[in-house]
Amino acid sequence: MDKVSTRVLVVEDEPRYLRTIETTLRPDGYVVFTASNGEMAIQLASTKEPNLILLDVRLPDMSGYDVCQQIREFSTVPIIMLTAMAETADKIRGLEAGADDYVTKPFSAGELLARIAAVLRRVSFYENKLRQTIFRAGNF
Repeated sequence: MDKVSTRVLVVEDEPRYLRTIETTLRPDGYVVFTASNGEMAIQLASTKEPNLILLDVRLPDMSGYDVCQQIREFSTVPIIMLTAMAETADKIRGLEAGADDYVTKPFSAGELLARIAAVLRRVSFYENKLRQTIFRAGNF
């Protein structure tokens, strides 16, 4: 997947982290749009069809876990949880809610970019395999 066309929804209510994430992603070519609460995140996930979601757990109106579960009802978009909640139980809860990865704050820009690339690489691999399978099945 080409970074220039990769749309990333960042769900974060803390301006400091939001600025950090945006200044990390935009120079790398990602198209970034943001939501500051869970309700807005769910709406944007359904209308903007992002290629990836970076999702904070502690949001003002609902938990990121609940947002993740609701998005999973209509989308398989990769979701990376970004949170200060670093207990093992929190990580398990995030992954069980449907997240593809779980990153704890504070994090480095390099780590975030590497995790994004890894998740997108897996998605791209499976999408390509699916296309090949469909082509082979249809090419008698």
